[in-house]
Amino acid sequence: MKWARVVAGGRERTCVWREDDGLLVDAGGEAHRPDEVVWLPPVRPRQVVGLALNFREHAAELQLEAPEEPTLFLKPVSSLVGHRAPVVRPPGVEMMHYEVELAVVIGREARRVPAGRAYDYVRGYTIANDVTAREFIRNMYRPPVRAKGWDTFGPIGPFLVDRDDIPDPGDLELRAFVNGELCQRGRTSELIHDVPRLIEFVTSFMTLLPGDVILTGTPRGIRYVAPGDVMRLEIDGLGALENPVV
Repeated sequence: MKWARVVAGGRERTCVWREDDGLLVDAGGEAHRPDEVVWLPPVRPRQVVGLALNFREHAAELQLEAPEEPTLFLKPVSSLVGHRAPVVRPPGVEMMHYEVELAVVIGREARRVPAGRAYDYVRGYTIANDVTAREFIRNMYRPPVRAKGWDTFGPIGPFLVDRDDIPDPGDLELRAFVNGELCQRGRTSELIHDVPRLIEFVTSFMTLLPGDVILTGTPRGIRYVAPGDVMRLEIDGLGALENPVV
């Protein structure tokens, strides 16, 4: 099932995507057209854990070596916006780019979870755009808080898709388009550290709570975007996340 959070008729609503006619149906049974609502992030995480350089080709693209163990950062929840929300390029920033990523949403409190049981702790999946201003990344050892933490730098959605509806999250294709041009493509089978390994690693030292999000990394193919561009990110089975740059 695909879940969405939207504002319709002046009220926030949790809706289910109805596949047969493409409408959003809220808990009261009222249907809403997708182009007549304001999309919100489909989840309300307490924290968003990001992962750097989890595709070898992306690391090579940046002329960096992929680290042997997961390299993490925290992306501010204040950066999150929904589907179709504008992403604001900060004044003076020229090296701003998208990053299409599979986002894993935690379903229950997770601490010291072995990889073999990791999927038991997953609520579902969504698409994340880990927008980055590369001017503020000096090297891989400096946490990219300023580079990735600007307001609106975290589009996520449009849906939260239930875990059981994605039978193999380890073999999904990720695609990023700018103004309709395919710029980025990869598969989650190419992740250096897969979803179970990431959950095991993160929960070995910190507790994840329901709604928390892990961003799993982006493939090669980043390019800079400017006001007027439209970013469209797609992942098999999860829909398409689209946001304009302003």
